[in-house]
Amino acid sequence: MQTWDDWQRSWDRQQEWYLPDREERFRVMLDLVEATAGPAPRLLDLACGTGSISERLLARFPAAVSTGVDVDPALLAIARGHFADEPRLTLVTADLNDPDWAQRLPGGGGPYDAVLTATALHWLSTDRLLRLYRDLVPLIRPGGLFLNADHMPQTGTPLLNAAHAAFERTRQERERAEGVLDWEGWWKAAADDPALADAVAARFAIHGSHADGDSHPAEWHAARLVEAGFREAGPAWRSVSDALVAAVR
Repeated sequence: MQTWDDWQRSWDRQQEWYLPDREERFRVMLDLVEATAGPAPRLLDLACGTGSISERLLARFPAAVSTGVDVDPALLAIARGHFADEPRLTLVTADLNDPDWAQRLPGGGGPYDAVLTATALHWLSTDRLLRLYRDLVPLIRPGGLFLNADHMPQTGTPLLNAAHAAFERTRQERERAEGVLDWEGWWKAAADDPALADAVAARFAIHGSHADGDSHPAEWHAARLVEAGFREAGPAWRSVSDALVAAVR
């Protein structure tokens, strides 16, 4: 049986199978947090999963505090086990599809210095994503940040997109042969662990195999964030298939 720390590392490795530049995105996100909030930020880790963003935040900024929000009972179980002795992180169960999700935040919510999320909001339908963007504005202090790193494909570069996809398939096949778990394999392993089996079953009752949300280009997200009430927004990092959009409250 794996420990909670083992499961945290296993989740990160599975995510890196899809996102080999995942750590670079996290670094850029935290650089922007430090640039705007200094060394003691108050953060909301949105759709936090096992707490990957918060773990890197708290390691880099000893005076930081974070609130992690998610609805997935299995990933939250791993986070609660992994961070059991970490007083700087508060974990909250809330569904971002629920218009009242922010009412579950401790202390009435913000103002936060920054709200960060990674590889999560493409699970939401477009109408719910736009509502979420509006929800975030009053939770962030003036001058604070919202950072969304996610699948944001570029629509005008089909040849580049195809070449990148072929390269990534080759890399993934090589790493899978070396024993790296993909999404389906990871969840099967989690379901086989008695400590996680019930939480995994509950998770699939909520989500199924994967939610059918929408993906949009980075420029679309930036425009929608300004419409929602942020002062400015734009890409802060980009790969061929993914991007980090930063918005200033």
